[in-house]
Amino acid sequence: MSREFADRVALVTGAGSGIGRAAALGFARGGARVVAADVSSAGGQETVRLLEAEGGTGVFVKTDVRVAADVEAMVAAAGERFGRLDFAFNNAGVLGGGAPMVDFTEADWDDVMDVNLKGVWLSMKYEIPAMLESGGAIVNTSSIAGLVGSQHSPAYAASKHGVVGLTKTAALQYAPQGIRVNCVCPAAVFSPMLETLVTRNPQVGAKLKASQPNKRFASPEEVAAVVTWLCSDAASFVTGAALPVDGGYTAQ
Repeated sequence: MSREFADRVALVTGAGSGIGRAAALGFARGGARVVAADVSSAGGQETVRLLEAEGGTGVFVKTDVRVAADVEAMVAAAGERFGRLDFAFNNAGVLGGGAPMVDFTEADWDDVMDVNLKGVWLSMKYEIPAMLESGGAIVNTSSIAGLVGSQHSPAYAASKHGVVGLTKTAALQYAPQGIRVNCVCPAAVFSPMLETLVTRNPQVGAKLKASQPNKRFASPEEVAAVVTWLCSDAASFVTGAALPVDGGYTAQ
């Protein structure tokens, strides 16, 4: 097994399940020490248990990415526990309600934007200073809904478009300091978030799968593999990219 991330430190938000857990495990398998952050203590602690069972090293930090003090403490924990921060995967997100724009409530709008967009901004606000001395790589989770419109989720689409813009801006601002910033734009991934949606509304799940050229959902591991690649030396000239991981969805 490659140990390309040996002696490096990776931070993952939304690490308690799905893509975040798969990425945390991927970083650990590459030799990185991992800060697994999540609002769910049970999920985050289980991720650390899983990576430690494989011989990895990790620590869980309970974090609400909507709260600046939580995010600041999360980044500080990387320095206090491991002495540095090399990689960050800002992945925490929510789907939010599905409703026409005029029926969407202000509370639902604010919740989606606070987690999906403000949470990414806050994360980078504190991660970037921790990387300025030695450089690093940041990957943010956007979505195909950050590249095309969504008929059912106006706040989600707006937040994920915002992540793309924020990613490109940060990439330009910090390229001279050796910090690369990219985002992944997955199509439907069979994670707990999607499983809940499909269980609640099987017709939506069937339509999502049918809309994919390859007629299947992605696995969390397939997206996580792209995340870890973007943080690797193999992607050393890649920054400011919004990379579809979508089975061809946006090529249609």
